[in-house]
Amino acid sequence: MSEKKLIEEYPYISYQKPIISEEEMLDRAATFYNKMDERRSVREFSDQPIPLEVIENLIKTASTAPSVAHKQPWTFCIVENPEIKKQIRIAAEAEELEGYESRMSSEWLVDLKPLGTGWHKPFLETAPYLIIIFKHSYELGSNGQKKNNYYVQESVGIATGFLLAAIHNAGLVALTHTPNPMGFLSKILNRPENEKPFLLIPVGYPASECWVPDIKRKELDEIAVFY
Repeated sequence: MSEKKLIEEYPYISYQKPIISEEEMLDRAATFYNKMDERRSVREFSDQPIPLEVIENLIKTASTAPSVAHKQPWTFCIVENPEIKKQIRIAAEAEELEGYESRMSSEWLVDLKPLGTGWHKPFLETAPYLIIIFKHSYELGSNGQKKNNYYVQESVGIATGFLLAAIHNAGLVALTHTPNPMGFLSKILNRPENEKPFLLIPVGYPASECWVPDIKRKELDEIAVFY
């Protein structure tokens, strides 16, 4: 059991991490980077089933992310039901079709072209699970009174990063899908007024024949400045 004590009347537990050698630290950092560098966004999914326990652990991992004032302003909706997935696909494709035909700028469409995207989204039905992340604009107290959340976008974004890393670590693939607008997700999944859709992530194995763009990531000196 960890030691416990009160600090300004709030409960705290003692926290320590074992100190490891610099050699092991460097090895861990390099190993994790090399693993994550293999991650790709996938649009061609297999319908091969995945144990629900795997998905549950992925969600629990995402929920270990830090959040401002520890509000944890998120709900992860896991959709396996084929009928609900079909509803989501129909609604998402309707928004995407309008986006590609009239909402997106010509520059945006040019930038998307190398990625092979389009308004057709069959993966929304093929992938065994869809994880829809909702952000909590506010919370409701027991008396129905609104309670503030802080830096919700940032907190949910960090949790999403944890989730994507966990999915890749589990040997699965995912796609960050953002049909715009996403209000249909609230209606289909019957979410409360304080929850707003943030991201839709299909999760599964890649299809037996799966192709992804041959992307090149920016070099370290293009993304980091050391002082």
